[in-house]
Amino acid sequence: MLFFVVRREGETVATRENMGKAKSAKKDEFYTQLTDIEKELRHYRKHFQGKTVLCNCDDPFESNFFKYFALNFNRLGLKKLIATCYAGSPIANRQLSLFDVSGEQEDAYMAVVTQVRDTNGDGGVDMMDVAELFRAKENVLKKLKGDGDFRSPECLKLLNEADIVVTNPPFSLFREYVATLMDREKKFIIIGNVNAITYQEIFPLLRNNQMWIGPSIHSGDRAFYVPDDYPLEAAGCGIDELGRKYIRVKGVRWYTNLDIKQRHEELILAKRYKAEDYPKYVNYDAIEISSVSDIPCDYPNEMGVPITFLDKYNPEQFEILGISRELVRTVSEDVRKNGAYPQVGRFYLNVGTAKYKKVYERLVIRNRHPETPREGEKP
Repeated sequence: MLFFVVRREGETVATRENMGKAKSAKKDEFYTQLTDIEKELRHYRKHFQGKTVLCNCDDPFESNFFKYFALNFNRLGLKKLIATCYAGSPIANRQLSLFDVSGEQEDAYMAVVTQVRDTNGDGGVDMMDVAELFRAKENVLKKLKGDGDFRSPECLKLLNEADIVVTNPPFSLFREYVATLMDREKKFIIIGNVNAITYQEIFPLLRNNQMWIGPSIHSGDRAFYVPDDYPLEAAGCGIDELGRKYIRVKGVRWYTNLDIKQRHEELILAKRYKAEDYPKYVNYDAIEISSVSDIPCDYPNEMGVPITFLDKYNPEQFEILGISRELVRTVSEDVRKNGAYPQVGRFYLNVGTAKYKKVYERLVIRNRHPETPREGEKP
């Protein structure tokens, strides 16, 4: 029987020499829950018809990404589903013996699904039917020559074959993972930390509308399953009713370059600009917006907003001009003399009596279609 246990979906490693380091970096081993995958992927169904989907950080015996696409193979009209397994999966090796595929603990595996028999009449399969996937001659389960790393030659060859990549890549390798996808001009839906928005390798892609934030996660935390030996020391950890360990992680987002209608919904702006309500930075000519809901509808010039603005970003409504880290290369003399630990790359506000307050990382935006100011008001 084929089991779907979520354990090591994000444990891809660079090389065998890095295996020990990767195993010690337990915070990189988060496994996405099926409910979170379903909530996001329902927005992309039209994109999957006739496509080859690659889950290249996903053990086919354990990953909920693979499970989602296997269960919905016919409903989505997929052409092919490919998943690659990390080296050293104990569950994979146990299950492979049922299909006359032998291997060692250090081996990595791949699964290729090209046909799923529709047994319930609605284009999908039941959980018990998934057990028969690899008994069908049309589907393939075999060992890889390498360790299953997404950068290995054979995994890159599979990437070249794919139309869409969907997975939870290792957070610590997020920059390199995205660079690999962009280099090969692949469509993707992946999950990562919200702070990736500020990475110098990632932000230009967001600014230039080469990738954007998915619609289903805009706030709060999410539960991720972790390996059995993961220490439950932080707040929010626990064990569910099935005995699986999990932790709750704040600040995660879906990242994609597949167009969706939510990306073009206009943000409703309820406030108007008043100079006394919107202070300017002392070291950059822009007003401070501490909350996205405070963006004025009639201000035509530059505004500094939190990075979570990207959750509501409509490229037809706003233009992203830059990020504070790149725009502010020097600290003004006033801040240098009177600010506490002045930091280059951050905006400062004058809070009175020669004191200056540093604000968090800000995106700088401009409203493409500001409303006309009311009589007597000046932007």
